[in-house]
Amino acid sequence: MILALDTALRTGWCLLKDGKVYESGVQDFSKKRGESNGAVFLRFRAWLGRMLDMDIKFVIYEQVFPRGQAAKEIAANLTGRVQEECTARGIEYACVYSTMLKKWATGSGKADKLVMIARAREILNRDPVDDNEADAVLLGMLAFEEYGVK
Repeated sequence: MILALDTALRTGWCLLKDGKVYESGVQDFSKKRGESNGAVFLRFRAWLGRMLDMDIKFVIYEQVFPRGQAAKEIAANLTGRVQEECTARGIEYACVYSTMLKKWATGSGKADKLVMIARAREILNRDPVDDNEADAVLLGMLAFEEYGVK
């Protein structure tokens, strides 16, 4: 099974089995009042561990370039935890840049969120929760097609 992640405080995720979306959604890791970033990272790691326990063979995540120092810290730490957990478990993983994902999904590396959501809607046959889930669904499909992961 493939786990696709659009890592952020609102992480989009998608599980694919045999090239079909098995389940997808958004997990919210937003800081609670008085919480440090460390608490966010601990919650993310615990959730990721539960996801990886589900016979995951490959993980793909989107590499973004967030604006602002706080967003960069969150993004770097979340993707670092993905790499760390996958390595510890012997699970292969890959990173895809947002422009590559957009080009693969829509033909344009500059596609906006609404176009990406519309593309994910075609795959899901329903509206994704938001752009985070949409990106995760598209990442999963890209992994299946480009990496041949079943």
